[in-house]
Amino acid sequence: MRVLVIGANGDVGKNIVKSLKDTEEHTPVAMVRKEEQIDYFKNLNVETVLADLEGDFEKAYDQIEAVIFAAGSGPSTGPDKTVIVDQEGAIEATELAQKNRVKRFVLLSAMGADQPKQADQIKHYLYAKHRADEYLKASGLDYTIVRPGELTDDTGKGQVNLQESGVGLGSIPREDVAAVLVHLLTKKDAEGKVYELVSGDTKIEDL
Repeated sequence: MRVLVIGANGDVGKNIVKSLKDTEEHTPVAMVRKEEQIDYFKNLNVETVLADLEGDFEKAYDQIEAVIFAAGSGPSTGPDKTVIVDQEGAIEATELAQKNRVKRFVLLSAMGADQPKQADQIKHYLYAKHRADEYLKASGLDYTIVRPGELTDDTGKGQVNLQESGVGLGSIPREDVAAVLVHLLTKKDAEGKVYELVSGDTKIEDL
């Protein structure tokens, strides 16, 4: 499948692109918002499309068969950017998938997005993730939503705990998160599911 990776230049996004490229069945298309970000992907022999979530990015959907949305405003921005990117960006990406008949959509969310009212910190972030998750769930697309625990820069272990609920607090390397998102992309029984994800004992290929 030709898979549009939205947020490709992020730490998780780069790993998603590499994981997709390592498969024989997928062709990644990296969506980046700055010209200086293109060379990184050209060096990997990966197709890029220059588009911005804060502008018109429908052109990124040309000949796309699936979407993995991993964009985020980042910890150094304020609540306004969180709403624009994490919430409205994901919602518009969902709408464009509907418009362009792209049925498969995998969304990187965050643990706690199901109950943002209970958050002591980053409440605005979890509300944004919650709104995006709920919009996708109601979209009619073949969605999968993954809510990881704390993200780390550790080398991926290839072993995780992926459950629809109850995994508990924990962390997980970004590399493993990316591998799980790519693995779930073609699993029919993952469609229409919302998962929590932390490091664990199950090999990703056995999920």
